[in-house]
Amino acid sequence: MGGVNLSEESKNILATTNADFIGAQMRSCKDEIFLAASPLSRKISSIAKKYGVEDISPSVINIISHATQERLRDIVSKLSTIAEHRVEIYKMDSRYEVESETKLKLKFLEELDKLEKKRHEEQEREKLLRAIKSRSKNEDPEQLKLKQKAKELQQAEAEELRQREANETALAAIGPRKKRRLEFSDSAKSEVLRPRTKRVNLRDIQFLLENERHTRKSDLLYKTFLK
Repeated sequence: MGGVNLSEESKNILATTNADFIGAQMRSCKDEIFLAASPLSRKISSIAKKYGVEDISPSVINIISHATQERLRDIVSKLSTIAEHRVEIYKMDSRYEVESETKLKLKFLEELDKLEKKRHEEQEREKLLRAIKSRSKNEDPEQLKLKQKAKELQQAEAEELRQREANETALAAIGPRKKRRLEFSDSAKSEVLRPRTKRVNLRDIQFLLENERHTRKSDLLYKTFLK
């Protein structure tokens, strides 16, 4: 190679590389085991003996401990996400639009049920009132029962009216309740409110186990439904 001194170039490269390490200090951190070494070692040895393995290297204990730590970290992270999704307040997020709300549908059905019950009670009430107004001399036992039931109904309605009037009088004496006014800044309005503390319940754990490939058919998942 013309014009190139390989020996001199090699010296220059080595000098530059050594200069980069001047002032550099090598440090190492202690590899801390996540699980207690003694109980873990006994457990591993007990399992290994069943398969004819007598000698267990200390590195095996460290690897299993680190693997357990990573697995728990992954589980906790997933549970945190599941709990957050469960309590997510999507109504306050402007990016979402409500298309169907089950709560309103159930409330509507409850109102229909109340109207039907009220209509039935009105029919029963009219029947009892007609029994009271009846002046037949030869009344059968069934007619007498209707009259007695009508009297009890009138007494109950009178008591309910008296109780309602007493409550209204007490509320009027106390005065109207003032609702506390909440003030939010513009930045706070645009943000979705989320609880600071995440609480994981049993249903969250069941959801995780059902969606994990290794636990979806496990005895552990079955046992959670027995609690």
